[in-house]
Amino acid sequence: MLNVVLFEPEIPGNTGNIMRTCVATHTRLHLIEPLGFSMDEKAIKRSGVNYIEHCDYTIYKNIDDFFEKNSGTYYFLTRYGHQPHTSFDYSNPEENIYFIFGKESTGIPREILKPYLSHCMRMPMTDKVRALNLSNTVAIMVYEALRQQDYLDLLFDEPHKSKTFIEEA
Repeated sequence: MLNVVLFEPEIPGNTGNIMRTCVATHTRLHLIEPLGFSMDEKAIKRSGVNYIEHCDYTIYKNIDDFFEKNSGTYYFLTRYGHQPHTSFDYSNPEENIYFIFGKESTGIPREILKPYLSHCMRMPMTDKVRALNLSNTVAIMVYEALRQQDYLDLLFDEPHKSKTFIEEA
């Protein structure tokens, strides 16, 4: 099972967009308080459109609460990681995999990362950018894991129109 963990997210639009990605990919979302917004904010609803009602998410009072209630393999996305995100094996669909992302302004604190140095990763990029947008990074990670799992039960054809929609025009 794939899981996205947002440590103290600050921007409601990012979280709403991530919720939409989680619904699209059967990925569970875990939110670590404090949140920089209210879950009923307009920005969350606008970014998540009408999909967020289908999002499987849990809110935790702090990171210790999250760790106490969840076991599996933890991967940390941080600009301080030394391995690219593609260097890990996420191919086992039976494994509980957690991709942990830090808050937009400061990331994940060092004291949380230190015990997991071998599972800290960075998305390669130029020296002109400190970090990619959080919701973009989440989408890249989730789809890399899904690619390794051959996309499991996700649809390859658009379900609301016919398979030959383009040809019919």
